[in-house]
Amino acid sequence: MRGDVRNTQEYCAVEIAMEVLGGRWKLAVLNLLLEHGTLRFGELRRALPSVTQRMLTRQLREMEADDLVVRTVYGEVPPRVEYSLTATGTSLRDVAAQLDRWGRWYLDTHGAPARAGNESAGEGKEGKEGGEGGAGKEGEEGEESRKSREKVRAPAVARRGPEPEPES
Repeated sequence: MRGDVRNTQEYCAVEIAMEVLGGRWKLAVLNLLLEHGTLRFGELRRALPSVTQRMLTRQLREMEADDLVVRTVYGEVPPRVEYSLTATGTSLRDVAAQLDRWGRWYLDTHGAPARAGNESAGEGKEGKEGGEGGAGKEGEEGEESRKSREKVRAPAVARRGPEPEPES
């Protein structure tokens, strides 16, 4: 997990926002909770079929630590856990709506982003080879930067056996 935002040195406010909201699934969870109110863990999981249980749990814990969501556990059998937005989480409604509008505009004008695995958006020729989650060659420029972003943003993919060694 990442460090506590309160321990962050003097950075610009955008960096603080990215620290709190960054993560492949946080804005998706935020949008679901803004739209539906309180949701159980299983409902969130079904609404986001590409996310693993481990990753969703991790993102929700970070959101709880940053006071975006509140987790309510009911002492029932079977156990019931619900998530809802705090006032801080609800305060992001306009930000989430603006990002949604921008995302729709981007998709309409540029097509799917390269990371989405869309060859028409540049993926395939210069991006990863071997399909989603495969170990292929990356362009030399910015390789470390891309790898670190992919670790944070790429959805987890079930793997069978060890990864193949990259070709030289």
